[in-house]
Amino acid sequence: QLRLVESGGGSVQPGGSLKLSCDVSGVTFHYAAIGWFRQVPGKDREGISCSSGNGAVINYIDSLAGRFTISRDGAKNIVYLEMNNLKPEDTGVYSCAVLRWGLCSGVAADATFWGQGTQVTVGS
Repeated sequence: QLRLVESGGGSVQPGGSLKLSCDVSGVTFHYAAIGWFRQVPGKDREGISCSSGNGAVINYIDSLAGRFTISRDGAKNIVYLEMNNLKPEDTGVYSCAVLRWGLCSGVAADATFWGQGTQVTVGS
């Protein structure tokens, strides 16, 4: 019954913004650690940020500081990733995932369940 559904991806010009949503069901949302990951061309999947059930937030990529913000809406069971000032290097597939033990991690191998991913394309 666990289900993660990403939405909000698309094409945007450099400098633009997107807000991704991860709709979570089949898990006790307040106990779940939900992370955002991305896989850009030529690189391994990397953790962007994670929101834990107790409200803690961890960011894993220094170069994204101030541009990408994770948040969650407990009433809607949605985890968001707001992305601002997007750059061509941000192009890739963005996925949300449930992290093992309800503990945040930026390591893809620590994810136990993934959404289908949503494509983000940043270009002129």
